[in-house]
Amino acid sequence: MSAEKSEFVYVTYIRTTPERLWFALTEDTEFMKQYWFGTHCESAWTAGSPWKMVQPSGYVCDAGEIVESEPNKRLVIRWQHQDPDLKAEGFSLCTIEIEPSGSAVKLSIRHTMEREGSRLIQKVSGGWPKILANLKSLLETGAVALTEAYPTEGALLGASGKAAEVAA
Repeated sequence: MSAEKSEFVYVTYIRTTPERLWFALTEDTEFMKQYWFGTHCESAWTAGSPWKMVQPSGYVCDAGEIVESEPNKRLVIRWQHQDPDLKAEGFSLCTIEIEPSGSAVKLSIRHTMEREGSRLIQKVSGGWPKILANLKSLLETGAVALTEAYPTEGALLGASGKAAEVAA
């Protein structure tokens, strides 16, 4: 294993239960679409099963497989972006951990790639905070915090000069 890697880590606390958080992350597609700006993930959510992220248009933007699945505790996804420029970087590993913490749940996301300077990790670093802010808000208040995933101001610009979509 190379010592050079790219990594994104995000930790938040959500006033919910591990079971409800797991269900929101894996099983409830309509709920997922609310916090993930219309996008949702599809899988059987068991180790070895295929996994994909589907945009509202039906385009599969990311695909891979479930590496580990311990309901209400831990999920590890081997994840590859499907656009040719980022697909060439290979697979990343997304580890999601859920731990009870008093009246809340600690949610940790660690997204890594075994290459230095990964553009995929750069992109997910912009997406995960927005998605997780929406997830937290939706679970705690019943409404999302953000309605636009990629507002024009501050958007990442691709080589074409157009706002790029965030891979998370």
